[in-house]
Amino acid sequence: MLTTTDLLAKKSQHTVTGLDAASLPAYFAATPGWEPDGARIVKTYQFKNYYETLAFINAIAYVIHAEDHHPELVVSYNRCVVKFDTHTVNDGKGGISENDFICAAKLDAIFQQSFS
Repeated sequence: MLTTTDLLAKKSQHTVTGLDAASLPAYFAATPGWEPDGARIVKTYQFKNYYETLAFINAIAYVIHAEDHHPELVVSYNRCVVKFDTHTVNDGKGGISENDFICAAKLDAIFQQSFS
């Protein structure tokens, strides 16, 4: 059984393949709150105010850079929507890979430690 701890111990890889549909439920179970959105995964983080929203973005910046896996961020006053996909999956058309879930788990850990 895949766990959040398993994902936190991993590092994103440059050469990846997409996850098949049969394996996705285990990855979503290990990263509660993340939802499929076509060929990507998405989660909305809620905050008390704009300062906390920006603090979260600053806190995740290092992880995103270190993992070399950059999400789309949609920022508003008290929330940040994070969207991960892997551009190299499906011959460059994009899709969901383990890298997306590795980063999702790491962002969740930052949120839980600092903002919940």
